[in-house]
Amino acid sequence: MNHDPLAEFLRNDAIARFLRYVQVDTRSDDASEACPSTPGQRDLGRLLAGELVEMGLDPVELDADGYVYVTVPASAGAVGPAITFCAHMDTSPSESGAGVRPVLHENYPGGPIRFVDNPDLVLTPEMSPELLRFLGDTIITASGETLLGADDKAGLAAIMTALAALCRFADLPRPELRVVFTPDEEIGRGADHIDIKRLGTYGYTVDGGVIGELEAECFDAHKVVLNFIGRNIHPGTAKGKMINAAAIAARFVADLPERETPEQTEGREGFWHLTELDGNEGRARAVMILRDFDAAKNVVRIEALRRQVRDFQNSYPGLRIDMTATDQYRNMAEVLDRHPKVTAMAEKAMIAAGIDVIRKPIRGGTDGARLSFMGMPCPNLFAGGLMFHSKTEWIPATALEKSAETILHLCRLWAES
Repeated sequence: MNHDPLAEFLRNDAIARFLRYVQVDTRSDDASEACPSTPGQRDLGRLLAGELVEMGLDPVELDADGYVYVTVPASAGAVGPAITFCAHMDTSPSESGAGVRPVLHENYPGGPIRFVDNPDLVLTPEMSPELLRFLGDTIITASGETLLGADDKAGLAAIMTALAALCRFADLPRPELRVVFTPDEEIGRGADHIDIKRLGTYGYTVDGGVIGELEAECFDAHKVVLNFIGRNIHPGTAKGKMINAAAIAARFVADLPERETPEQTEGREGFWHLTELDGNEGRARAVMILRDFDAAKNVVRIEALRRQVRDFQNSYPGLRIDMTATDQYRNMAEVLDRHPKVTAMAEKAMIAAGIDVIRKPIRGGTDGARLSFMGMPCPNLFAGGLMFHSKTEWIPATALEKSAETILHLCRLWAES
C-alpha cells in the first residue's frame, strides 16, 4: 500500500494500541467457571468497546459473557459477503500478565536483547532466528518479569487499527464487517458462548506468528484428565497396604513415549503433553493434552491410555484410575479444503501488502478451528509475534503495521468479489 499518510497512520496507531492493550492483565484461568474466566478480560473488553464507539461505529456490544461485537456496514458499491475478523483478549496462564511493561528496542542492530527487570534473561538470534529478519526495526518485548501478550493483543491492535483506518480514510472499500473479540481462547473456551448468527459468511482469526504466516490447518485436539485414587497408610506400617497414588501417577506418566512429547516433535508430528501433575498418597491428578494433524492417531493415543489404565489397575490391586477424554477442537482443514477461496483471498491480500506468504499448519489451535466447524470457514492470519507464552516473547513493530494493512487489502478484495 503506497499511500504514505495511510502507512504512517497504520504504524503509529497499531503500536499505540498494542502498547495500551498489553498493560491490561487478561491472563485466563482454567480453574474458573466464570465467563470470562478472569475480570481483566472484561476490563479490556470495556476498553475496546469504548474505543469502537469513539470511532463512530454502531452497534457495539460487550455482552454478558465478555464477547465484544461490532458491525461495520459495507462501503458503497461493495458486492461481497459479510466477513468477520476475530482476535482473543486473554493471554496464556503460563506466565504472569500482571504489570506488563512493554519495552521498545529501536533500530535493532542484531545480537542479544537484554531485559531491564530481569538481568539474567536474554533473547538471542540463536533462540529466535527470526530476529535477523528485522535488523533496523523496532523490537517490542516485555521488561523480563511477564509475558508480553502479543498473543493475541497484536491481533486486537491490528483489527482495531484497520477499523480506525476505515473510519478515517473514506475511500477504503470494505464488505459488511462483523468483528468479534473473544475471551478465554488460551484455555480452549473462546467459542463456547459465541453467537455464530452475528458473524459473517467467512472469517479470519488474526492470531498467528511471524509476518506472512497463513494457516488453514491445525491440530486435532483432546484433553485427558486422570484421577488416581489410592490408599494412604502410615509409612511405618505401610508394607502390603499403602497404594501411593502420587508415586503411581508419576510412574504412569513416565511410561508414556518420551519421543512423542512437544520437546521432541516438530512439523506434522503429534504429541502427548503433560500439563499438570499433583497429589499425595491418597489422591493424585494428571492432566494432559493430545495433539495430531491426523485425528485417527489421537484415537489410537486415547485407546493406549485406556489400556495403560487397565494395566496399572491390575498391577496395583485396590488402585482406581478415573479417566476422562474431552474433544477440544478439530483440524480446520476438513472445512477449509472445501472453501479454497477464503484462503486464496488471504494470500492475495498479503501479496498486495508486499509480504511473502508462509503456508504452514498450526501446531496448536485458534478460535477459527471451532468457528469453521460451527459454519464459518475461518483460516488464521499472522499477528506477528514470536516466542509466545514466555518472558522472551517479542514482536517487530513492522508486523503490527503489516497485519493491519493485510486486513485492509482483504476488505478491498472481498468488497470487489
